[in-house]
Amino acid sequence: MRNVFIIGTACTTFGKRPQDSFKDLTREAYEDVLADAGMESGRDIDFAWFGNCGMGTFGQRNIRGQVCFTPLVRDGRFPERVGMINVEGGCATGSMALNGAFKDIASGQADLSLAIGVEKTFFPDDPEKTKEIFEGGIDQFDTEEWQSYYTRRGDEAGKPFSAGSGTVFMDTYAMQAAWHMKRYGTTQRQIAVAASKNHQQGSLNPKAQYQFEVSVEDALNDRPISFPITRAMCSPVGDGAAAALVCSEEYLRQLPPDVQKRAIRIAASVLTGGKYRSPSEPGLSRIAAEKAYAMSGLKPSDIDVAEVHDATSFCEIYQSEMLGFAEEGKGGAFVEEGHSALGGRLPINLSGGLVSKGHPVGATGLSMIYELALQLRREAGPRQAPEARVALAENGGGVIGFDEAACSVVILEAQSQA
Repeated sequence: MRNVFIIGTACTTFGKRPQDSFKDLTREAYEDVLADAGMESGRDIDFAWFGNCGMGTFGQRNIRGQVCFTPLVRDGRFPERVGMINVEGGCATGSMALNGAFKDIASGQADLSLAIGVEKTFFPDDPEKTKEIFEGGIDQFDTEEWQSYYTRRGDEAGKPFSAGSGTVFMDTYAMQAAWHMKRYGTTQRQIAVAASKNHQQGSLNPKAQYQFEVSVEDALNDRPISFPITRAMCSPVGDGAAAALVCSEEYLRQLPPDVQKRAIRIAASVLTGGKYRSPSEPGLSRIAAEKAYAMSGLKPSDIDVAEVHDATSFCEIYQSEMLGFAEEGKGGAFVEEGHSALGGRLPINLSGGLVSKGHPVGATGLSMIYELALQLRREAGPRQAPEARVALAENGGGVIGFDEAACSVVILEAQSQA
């Protein structure tokens, strides 16, 4: 398997952008990723992976990437006749696109591959369409299966599940949090600490959807969504795009020295699939992490900085345990003691995480790669983690019971020299 490097990353500002089309967002991210890689055009791109979840709700159910790239091909910005695969994996879509590009290079089938994720989830005049996009992240054929599962799990957690409440995804996270609180003594305040910490870090990110601080008390007292989760502990609805250019070592060595110096090696890229599991059984991110550590030859203590999928702030607590950063049941204390904050032992979600940076689902996984590349290149400004050499991104998508339907773990390494 060949070495694989990221030479360019890009991320648009996340937020409610009704004035921008899918094609606008695609062009913005694509032009930015070329610029970041020091390229005048994408003429060397051998293949592309286009991630999106909700374009069908806007009427474009097929050939989504080809449609969005048609103007770029016409303008000579993207090469003609290049193959492009459309990818969908719920909130893990962007990471799936990256995994495809990674395999292109690792297998030797390409020397330069593009991964891009583009999403619009905000409908100012029709919020039911936003709901339609997210409903695709859970089984729509056998709804009684997950309703029965959540009813049982809710009873075990002491938080009854009510189908049709309109917040099924937040309810699943809330039930997991309640179960964790019941078993390990995790507190709502610890979840609020995670939320407050990420809002503070997001206030330092000029591309975040929310660029304001939220105190622990305000996070606790914000509007209830599904106990113990409040609004400040949830990711918002928004639009955006992110991208990465991935290349082989042979291609990298032909590039200018300043591009080589900023290259980031992908030490591991792993995908796993979810199942209906017992609450006491480790989640699929544990399996993805173990495979990624084995692929990279690294271990949890080698990770200097991480981005994890905090669709709710409880997720940071849980994923800290699944990824091996904290002992099982001790994720709440890990966060409360400041270990995951800027300046802590292992800073997590310096971008602000999903709760502050935003969560345009098809772009989320690649936005994590953008943030971690900034950190490893020492380009993150006031939110820079000191001495960051190795980074990890965990990104989940969809739900199957208490698991995500899909999970990605990516490990990145900075290059000491060209």
